[in-house]
Amino acid sequence: MPTLKPAGQKASPGKTSPAKVLISTFSMAMMTAAAVVSLRGLPMMAKEQLTLFVYIAFATFVFLIPAALISAELGSAFGERGGGVYTWVKEAFGARWGFVAIWLQWIQNVVWYPTVLAFSAAAVGYMIGKPELANNGPFVGVFCIVAYWAATLISLRGIDAIAKVTSWTFLAGTVLPGVIIMVLAVIWIVQGNPIALLHPVATDDASVVSMVGGHAHPRYFPQIRGLGDIAFLAGIILLFAGVEVHAVHANEMENPKRQFPLSILVASVVIILLFTLGSFAVATVLPDQEINLQAGLMEAFQQIFIRFGVQAWATPVVCLLLAFGGIGGVMSWISGPSRGLLWTAQEGEIPPFLAKTNSHGVQISILLVQGVIVTVLSLVYFVMADVSVAFFLLSAMTITLYLIMYMLMYAAAIRLRITQPDLVRSYKVPGGMVGMWVIAGVGFAGVAFAFVVGFFPPTQLPVGSPATYVGLVAAGTVVFTGLPLLIGMFKKPSWRTVGKSAV
Repeated sequence: MPTLKPAGQKASPGKTSPAKVLISTFSMAMMTAAAVVSLRGLPMMAKEQLTLFVYIAFATFVFLIPAALISAELGSAFGERGGGVYTWVKEAFGARWGFVAIWLQWIQNVVWYPTVLAFSAAAVGYMIGKPELANNGPFVGVFCIVAYWAATLISLRGIDAIAKVTSWTFLAGTVLPGVIIMVLAVIWIVQGNPIALLHPVATDDASVVSMVGGHAHPRYFPQIRGLGDIAFLAGIILLFAGVEVHAVHANEMENPKRQFPLSILVASVVIILLFTLGSFAVATVLPDQEINLQAGLMEAFQQIFIRFGVQAWATPVVCLLLAFGGIGGVMSWISGPSRGLLWTAQEGEIPPFLAKTNSHGVQISILLVQGVIVTVLSLVYFVMADVSVAFFLLSAMTITLYLIMYMLMYAAAIRLRITQPDLVRSYKVPGGMVGMWVIAGVGFAGVAFAFVVGFFPPTQLPVGSPATYVGLVAAGTVVFTGLPLLIGMFKKPSWRTVGKSAV
């Protein structure tokens, strides 16, 4: 199990806040994987049948691998200083753009909390035998608020509590259900049952089947009929986002220059295996028309258990695990971006009252402000009749924000190789400067591509009004990207000295 080693001497997670424990490589890997993997994305990928391997390969080689390698290099170079993407981008382009990077990582995450907690609320509904609660706005809203504040209270106890709870909930609520669905798929195949994704029917979506001589055949490559089809790739890429989020805690490891890159490697392997094998397992047992995107993973599990005749007891157990997995994902993110934002407060980029920490060195003011925002966003579920629409409206606001942050991260990695070639990096992207240009360049191009097509409604998903989709994405991008620049314009010199004393 994950361990947290007592520190031989005090280590600083921020600039002055002492850490009582050191994070192990395994704990960091599990925290990172928990920040990325959400099993709620499996039905969406499984819906693409055999073409899912193309989507996953694209996201893995164009996004996950470049992001993991760049994060490993930058984390090894600045691990002892902390700050995560704030420090990386600041070193390359100055404090203002460092603030923009960590702000975007933070704010998209704040908007994301009510969506992932809605997934946990739906799991609880299925667990107690009332799946209709998944579409009950007041129930979902109350659950989101209560669960988020419970996770915040645990986070206020320090990184040791965060790492322990996150590791356990990830293993029990994400890895275990993922393994269960994979094992069931293997049993399904061994019993001689038909493999659904190899036997499509004419009524399946044309994007996953082709008709030859009146017979339906599975497609191995996605059918591109327009920008709406390509836009689906942006959503897939976001499922793999987050490998860099816990770089802010790298300096709380015993040997961050060695341990952090290793933890990124372990996390990446876990992420790829869970997404690939999990979505393949769902598509193996369930035909395309029976994969319900709205009901999500709980419906998929329930239908699989019905086929095996164990739904009476298996569905509640797995749904309970999935609920914990969703909450564990929130726990993993609460301490990451907000920790980076603490650094900006200490650097005087934001008002100094946000630099306040508690006795555990946790950014208490930022977490409380964050909690208020999440509570307000969760109220959307009370006022909108259709929970799925509210879920989509919140999700649509996060897409482009995170992609801008990644573009800044890739650009920073290239610039730092040029401006600080002698900076000690225990891990380097292979291939020298050429390798850096290729890896970071591919990552930047992939993110830029996803950013552009993200403004087009994906045809695979029921997004409602295209004009509303484009309007929300564009408005959210302009407003939330402009806010940190606006704050920077009104920054006061006194914030820097007061911010340091506030901790």
